[in-house]
Amino acid sequence: MGSQKQGFIWISGLLFLNFLLLSVADVHYYDFFLQESQFTKLCSTKNILTVNGSFPGPEIRVLSGDTVLVNVHNQANSAVSIKWEGIEESINGSNDMIQPGRNFTYEIELHNEIGTLWWHATSAWASATVHGALVVLPAVNEDYPFPTLDSDQTIILGEWFRQELTQANQTIASGQADAYTINGHPGETYGCSNDTTFDYQVNYGGLYLVRVINAVGDTMIFGIAYHSFTIVGQNGAYSRRSFRNSLTLAPGQVIDVLLCPNQNLGHYYITARPSSDTTHTTLGILRYATTTANTNA
Repeated sequence: MGSQKQGFIWISGLLFLNFLLLSVADVHYYDFFLQESQFTKLCSTKNILTVNGSFPGPEIRVLSGDTVLVNVHNQANSAVSIKWEGIEESINGSNDMIQPGRNFTYEIELHNEIGTLWWHATSAWASATVHGALVVLPAVNEDYPFPTLDSDQTIILGEWFRQELTQANQTIASGQADAYTINGHPGETYGCSNDTTFDYQVNYGGLYLVRVINAVGDTMIFGIAYHSFTIVGQNGAYSRRSFRNSLTLAPGQVIDVLLCPNQNLGHYYITARPSSDTTHTTLGILRYATTTANTNA
């Protein structure tokens, strides 16, 4: 009789704990509208497939343990589906194509994932412009296993093609891109005065978590002049800490790093290039909040 009572108490405690966990977790709703949008880069304008009219697409930001419902409305001319990289559990319907004029809701249940994940269209031609970040923050009453951050920044390395991409471009070979981008910005290296440059402002001595996603179909080399990184996570999980002067990211890889700006006040080049081509380097700017005449970029 005593053992039965103890068993009942144990089960009741477990159910109560599950109830508490469920009561803390939230459900987040997002609407993704897949549509054609006009963008001007490399001195020419073309239509690209976008989500909510942006390139890269919108960022999803939730807590560990939350549930995410993403309703994708296909307003484009071609069928598409979205792949959610780094999600441990399978997602019902994730392999089904969403036909033009139809919609589908992905239900994503987060459990042990933490850090940075990402999503993208499954076909190669659509994935070049249809992709974005899924950031999973620590659950309520949990902290990062490192000191308090000043802020965090997501950086998506992308590629840009002068040609208009359609279903005819099903196989986009590595190295065929006309330019590479940092958060959609080609930077100043491609000779077009209208191209924009990614600008990241930091404070001297601060601590920043930088989430780097390689959405390029090639291995990319990423770095910031005169600055080093501490790797703390990869592909939606914490990792053993290691130190790098630059990052090498395989296609689809995600690396979370700590950045501590500790150089002379000024601005420094952020660089991204494919490992197979040293001539196509994209530049961004890391800019200290207080500047002096002494710059090292």
